[in-house]
Amino acid sequence: MKKRRQMRILSILHHKNISTQEEIVEALRQEGIEATQATVSRDIKELGLVKIPTDSGTYHYAESSTVQRHDISQQLLHTLHNSVLRVRHSDCMLVIDTLPATAQAVAEAIDALNWENIIGTLAGERVVFAVAKPADRAPQIGRELEALCDQPSSEE
Repeated sequence: MKKRRQMRILSILHHKNISTQEEIVEALRQEGIEATQATVSRDIKELGLVKIPTDSGTYHYAESSTVQRHDISQQLLHTLHNSVLRVRHSDCMLVIDTLPATAQAVAEAIDALNWENIIGTLAGERVVFAVAKPADRAPQIGRELEALCDQPSSEE
């Protein structure tokens, strides 16, 4: 069932631009495949899907293997630059405020940068939490992230 669902996800993405996990759940449902958002989220990670910008300024899911590595790097930087509003930190936690509905793309961009001092990220709709290691590196990592995003510093 999992393999079939993942193959259908790839097929759906080849035929239409899908920008949210909920849209994938609905597209699967229309094909008679029941899946939760959490299941689709795991599928996205396992399939290595990424969100890429469209010409209209929105984002949609695509297979990472179909996008050249240079383009991905540029798209990740583009995502950070155009989506991050503010970066704050407290202890080991970075709090990254984003435009509405872009936090997941920002978290994916941060994860894809393979920052050795970021353990991981967690995204909502408008905010990303990133855990820095060691904790005293959070201010420096915040400044580096702000520099990538061209955002003013905002420490707490």
